Amino acid sequence: MSAVKNYLSLVKFSHTIFALPFALIGFVLGIKHLEDLHTPSEHIVKLLLLVLVCMVTARSTAMAFNRYLDRHFDKLNPRTAIREIPAGIIRAEKALIFIFVNAALFIVATYFINPICFYLSPVALFVVLFYSYTKRFTYLCHLVLGLGLSLAPIGAYLAVTGSFALLPLLFSFAVIFWVSGFDIIYALQDIDFDQSQSLYSIPSYWGLKKALTIARVLHVFSASFVIAAYFIGDFHYVYLLGLLVFVGMLIYQHSIVKPNDLSKVNIAFMTANGIASIVFSVFVITALVLQILGNIPSAIIH
Repeated sequence: MSAVKNYLSLVKFSHTIFALPFALIGFVLGIKHLEDLHTPSEHIVKLLLLVLVCMVTARSTAMAFNRYLDRHFDKLNPRTAIREIPAGIIRAEKALIFIFVNAALFIVATYFINPICFYLSPVALFVVLFYSYTKRFTYLCHLVLGLGLSLAPIGAYLAVTGSFALLPLLFSFAVIFWVSGFDIIYALQDIDFDQSQSLYSIPSYWGLKKALTIARVLHVFSASFVIAAYFIGDFHYVYLLGLLVFVGMLIYQHSIVKPNDLSKVNIAFMTANGIASIVFSVFVITALVLQILGNIPSAIIH
């Protein structure tokens, strides 16, 4: 059990709360699409399990690879020296095996979903793994991380429908700018270390004040996309309750993180964004379920 706990810590499994709720939104959007087209949906439970496997394995692959690739930097940084690989809790070779196993499981899971997910699985893996290299050459690394997590809603939608659509893409764009913004806030903790090691990030490149301004702008874009999704998707008004919480948490995290006070960065990063993701997804999925039920003929209901 201790080994399992160590690997869960290695990949920061608790951070799954950021992308997984948006994957569930994409999944239920796909179900609504099937209902609208009167397409049989007998395999929904099977697809859901496969999507969950893909989410866990893709994220585990990406996070473990990031820890493996950055192990030498992590050892030098007092904040990250306690991580599993630099602390010697997990050997680098075992972490590499863990990465390959999860990548293989991800590809196998996509094979059992549908052809388009299987064919795109190497592309998805490339995107989520490529992020780990970006701090070495571009301060836009935060956007690449956002891009990786943004695959969750559109990927889950593809799993159900096998096709692309505008609405899940709007949620994907919302994730890109949301994640990029809070990753900038998180990176404020390492501004001095990144500069000393010639690592790229928006805080290390632009400084604290400009970095926070950029994060705010990115979060405005994120809020704009979830607002646009409400109108384009013609959602039930319940959606608005989730929207208020999501935007409220964006405003809250910027209100507690200041250039001269970074003591609440972790609250902004984990607590505020965790609440934003979970509560928003609950209300959006509720709105979608109400729409789906409204499309079911009364004869079926009764």
